[in-house]
This record gives sequence, C-alpha cells and structure tokens, in this order.
Amino acid sequence: MKRTIITGLLLLGGMLLGATAIATATASAQEQRAAEASTATEQPAALLSEEQAQPTTEEARPNLVSETPERLWDAASTAYINGNYHEAVEAYEQLAARGFSSAKLYYNLANAYFKEELLGRAILFYRRALRLDPGSVDARYNLSVAEARTKDNIEQVPEFFLTSWFRAIRQTMNCTVWSILSLISLACGLGAILLYLLAQRLSWRKTGFYGALAALTIFIATTCFAAGERRSMLDRSEAVVMSSSASVKSAPDRSATDLFVLHEGTSVRITDRLDQWCEVTIADGKKGWVESSKIETI
Repeated sequence: MKRTIITGLLLLGGMLLGATAIATATASAQEQRAAEASTATEQPAALLSEEQAQPTTEEARPNLVSETPERLWDAASTAYINGNYHEAVEAYEQLAARGFSSAKLYYNLANAYFKEELLGRAILFYRRALRLDPGSVDARYNLSVAEARTKDNIEQVPEFFLTSWFRAIRQTMNCTVWSILSLISLACGLGAILLYLLAQRLSWRKTGFYGALAALTIFIATTCFAAGERRSMLDRSEAVVMSSSASVKSAPDRSATDLFVLHEGTSVRITDRLDQWCEVTIADGKKGWVESSKIETI
C-alpha cells in the first residue's frame, strides 16, 4: 500500500514539475512577445523625477503604419524624450493597435497621455499596466499623481483592513508568478510527504510532517493570490470616464433625472448594461446610468 502511495506521489510530482515548466515557458513567451515591440531602450522614468530634453532639430514624421515594431518603439521613445508627446502617443497606439500588449507599453503610453494632459486616457493605461504588472511602483505612483488631478473628490467606502492587507500582498506579483510559486510549494509539500513516509528516524519524520503542513499553507495562499490576480486581470467591470463630463442618470434614458456628474479620469465599476447605457457604481457607493460612449473599460 505504501509503495502504491509513493508511486502515485512521484507521478503527481512529475506532472506538477512539468506544469511548472509549461507555465514558465508561457510566461517567457509572453515576455518575448512584448519584447518584440521594444528594444533595449529604457522606459520613461516616474513623472516627477524625469528630466525632459528639448528637441534640437526638426525631424520628419515617420510613416507609422509601414514601420516595424522595433522602429515604432524607437520612434516613440525618441519622440517622448524630445518632448513630442503627441507623436509618442501615436507610435505607442500603433503598437497597441497591432496587438502588442505589455506593462511597459501601457506605462509609457500613459506617461505620454499624461504629458498631453489627457487624464482619462493616462489613468486608463496606468490601470492597464498595473493589470499586467501589479507590482510596478512607478505605475502605481504615477497613477496616484494623475488621480489627484481629477475634478471628482470621491470618498471611498471604508474597507475591512484584512481585505486591504491581503490585496496589497497579492498585488506585489502577477498571476504567472503566483501560479509558479503555488506549483513549487505543492511539489515541496509532496517531497515532505515522501520524507515522512520513507524516513526511518523520528526526527526526519517530524521534519517531513511539519514541512508538509507549511508547504500546504503556502500552496493554499499562493493559489488564492494567483486566482485573485487572474480574476482581476480578466475583470471587465472596471472603467474610466473619458469625456470631460458625464451626467449620471436615474434610468437608461437621456430624459431621465440627472443624479450627479462625473468628470474625466474618475474610475467606476459597471454593474449592468442595457443597449448603449451602463449602470455604474462609484467609490462612495452611489450608482446610476451613464452612456457607454462616455466611459472606457479597463
């Protein structure tokens, strides 16, 4: 019986190690795909610490549609450094339109939009960058700077401190990293169980037993964090107000009563949809209907 259990554990461990390798390869492939849109050029620094260089010559604008991704990235980075933020936006948007997606791309695009004083789009892309890289300190800081400049000062409903604490821990890494850590902890747990079953000395059996408990605890925690980050990354209910002002109605009708007005850059949560209208809830709990064209989903 013990031999059967050990064989099963070894097979399961091999499968888990294979899954870990696949997950790592997938993460590397995603990073490689994102890297195809960029070169070794460093991303723009945080908004309040960057030094802007002024252009010294007038350069002809490139034909963005026909450019390769590498040249587009170079053109965008050069335009940003020279203070040509509108051209930088166009080049980064062209990359996004071609299907490239990375935290660095969204972060740079958000910085360029911020310099163009388009707070709504800046906040949108900072949030998209944080979806892919929740541990980015620069993106989170710049997002707070951008949100501080919005017109709406909405007090958030108080949240249970443990919920905020666990979210802060979860957002230190992305879904892929948490998944890999989860599989590694499970493999360690299986190794500890094998040690418990095979060891002859009592001290080693105790080590295996407590090691298995610790690994199981870490496995549960990292699995929960991975699931939470994946759910957050795929969430389509969060949006940002794009228009300079958006009237929130009591019903999905232009003739309905105005409840309150939201301004560019305010984040909302979509709770329902009906034709060209979305029911949204803001941070203080107020809700109402707004036209879909006035907001954009993160």
